[in-house]
Amino acid sequence: MLVISTNIVFSQSCSPDFVLNPVSENNRIDWKKFPEFSLPFTIIFNGPRFGDSESQPLKHGFSHLAAFSGPEASSLPVQNRAVLWNSVASIDGSNQPWSVLGLESPWGNDTLIYRQHWDRYIGDMANLFDDSRGSGIPRADIISLDVERVQELDRDIVALKRDDRIAQGYRILTDEKFLSTYKKDIRWWYAEAAKYLKNKGIPGSTKVTSYSDVPVRGTWLNVTSNSWQDWTTNRERTHFLMQDESGKIGGPFYDQMNILSPSAYYFYPYENPLGKDYLSYLLFQIEVNRAWSDKPVVPFVWLRYHDSFVPGSPLIPKFMAEATAIFPFFSGAKGLWLWENPFFEGNKQENYATYEHFINGLYRLSRFADMFRGDYELVIPMSARDHMERRNPIWRAVVKDGRILVAAQNTYASESQQTQVQLNYKQWTKTITLQGREVFLCQFDLADVVSALDSSLAVASVYPNPAQKSVYIDLVSASSQSEIKIELLDIKGVTLKTQTSATQQGNFRYELELPKLPRGMYLVRVSSESTSITRRVFVE
Repeated sequence: MLVISTNIVFSQSCSPDFVLNPVSENNRIDWKKFPEFSLPFTIIFNGPRFGDSESQPLKHGFSHLAAFSGPEASSLPVQNRAVLWNSVASIDGSNQPWSVLGLESPWGNDTLIYRQHWDRYIGDMANLFDDSRGSGIPRADIISLDVERVQELDRDIVALKRDDRIAQGYRILTDEKFLSTYKKDIRWWYAEAAKYLKNKGIPGSTKVTSYSDVPVRGTWLNVTSNSWQDWTTNRERTHFLMQDESGKIGGPFYDQMNILSPSAYYFYPYENPLGKDYLSYLLFQIEVNRAWSDKPVVPFVWLRYHDSFVPGSPLIPKFMAEATAIFPFFSGAKGLWLWENPFFEGNKQENYATYEHFINGLYRLSRFADMFRGDYELVIPMSARDHMERRNPIWRAVVKDGRILVAAQNTYASESQQTQVQLNYKQWTKTITLQGREVFLCQFDLADVVSALDSSLAVASVYPNPAQKSVYIDLVSASSQSEIKIELLDIKGVTLKTQTSATQQGNFRYELELPKLPRGMYLVRVSSESTSITRRVFVE
């Protein structure tokens, strides 16, 4: 395999045109320091607004707002609204079995009480906006349920047979029958909530999702317990809420979902050995659910560590925030739901530079937004599950129109460590060097194809580009023992001109005079006995 030395310059776009100077004062996000930009994804801002009256997130990469500020009750278009339906199953003081944490039973609940509860909350969602206030029918582009009332594991479901709050008629069932009945009946409740919302008369264009309710639910510690093939083919790895009665992906609740929203909240601080798996964990949630469903995947992300493991939920480091903004789309996510605890904004004094690093990640990605429009190919050389097992650098790419956009990060590196990563896509190959935990994002031209048995010849540059009368080719050769052939071809591969020259050891320049040509894209191919290198050049 040919590895190009790092002093060879390839056609690429790596240097940022904006350098972030993070906010230093507390409880502020300085949106206006960023250029305005957009992305072709569903990216929902459910974070702190700090008095924003200009819908700044919508000018900086986000497509929807789920936390509202200023005049947005009247000014925010429906297509930019996302609403979180909290407490779907939880009714304080009701003692409804489904509502009781730890019991979470589908039996003995009063459907009238639940429908009245749902009416109140759905009405509150409608009252968020002037154009639906008082109607009882929310007008939003996306509505996400937040249910979180289900016994996850078979052993916990079977344990309910020993609970006196469960009717005797269920407790006398065999374990197998008890399990299947619980799963079928709890699916009914989950589906009923979504159906009830839709039957209220919300617009048919409204997309419905449910927090963390996906074929493979959030997992961290056991990701490497099963092979990638097992994760993506074994139905036992999927959650019964998203199954039909035969165990296949489907069923009444799954069918109500327009979007799948896995939870990708971070639990372990980076200093914890498990915390360094954050990126493989995040991408696993996307990749494994895309393997089971063709519905769009829009994960919930949080720029903090979960308080169940880290008291106070401190904000994550900047390199994690930037990676969280960039990498999901290289694994096939169609968006992100950026959530925040709504009580923090008014009750904590913190520096929100982490948010600016996330926004900066979105901005960096926006410079290549066209790569994600229309048809494009994802390059995922190794599953996120396997990366977690091997604890190695992660790289992903998107290929479109002869270009490859690469994202890479070594989450296990020290700040001063340099890591070489070899990139390969069909005949194209390149070695990049990562500095510490940097989030690498760079675009290359696939016409910079190098195929060889050794690295005796390399093209350093072809210029000017665009060209008019001549192009100059700077070559680097480790040998003077062979002849090189330089060809000019059209984009169909038809040879328009051929010249030969003896090689020289070291650096040398070759001039190729251009024949009279129509304006357009052409190829320059340099080849020796063991090497063939192709570059694009535009002729004016």
